[in-house]
Amino acid sequence: MRTVSLAPSLLGANPLNLSGAIESLENNFDWLHLDIMDGHFVKNLSFGSSFAAALRKQYPDAYIDAHLMVDEHDIILPEFIAARPSSITLHAESEGHLIHASLSRIKNAGIKAGVALCPPTRVASLDENILDLVDLILVMSVTPGFGGQTFIPGSLRKVRELVSLRAVHNYKFKIEIDGGINENNIISAVLAGCDAIVTGSAVFKSGHPAAWLAKAKHDIEEAIKNFDKE
Repeated sequence: MRTVSLAPSLLGANPLNLSGAIESLENNFDWLHLDIMDGHFVKNLSFGSSFAAALRKQYPDAYIDAHLMVDEHDIILPEFIAARPSSITLHAESEGHLIHASLSRIKNAGIKAGVALCPPTRVASLDENILDLVDLILVMSVTPGFGGQTFIPGSLRKVRELVSLRAVHNYKFKIEIDGGINENNIISAVLAGCDAIVTGSAVFKSGHPAAWLAKAKHDIEEAIKNFDKE
């Protein structure tokens, strides 16, 4: 049966108690998602490479999923590679002429490489060489930059397009979705074909993050099981 990874975004956690927020998940997560913002590519600032490195030191076995919403990724990339997250995702819209070189740099360092698409960016804009290279494609289902936004339903059409493209050309990338995911739309995202689900506010503002994730896992397993029977 197909499995789906749940990736709580620390952007949705209490910034004054991130360690406590992670502990409140009680290991019910699959990935920890880091939203890295530079104040230029998006109009907000968030975590830096030092936080990513500290997170790796504290949780040496965790899958740390770093999403870089930055302009000059060729400059900042060495610091994040040194922090040793499990995957680093760059935006297709950021310095497009350098994207293949930067993704190759990530892969050569033994880290999984991903490319992210903002809501207006079409799947068709991705070069075949990138599709062959990446381990992950992240579909943004909100405008990147701030947590707590409303999910854009049309994002699921992009997910289904990626599922079809992957099957036809035998690509190996996983499909991740990020933005506005909650208990009302998580199953729709899974059934559209997502392999990894990022959710921040819904988890950390639920009052019981571990229970929220446990229920989501159960509901996802049941939905996939029932879908496979049809």
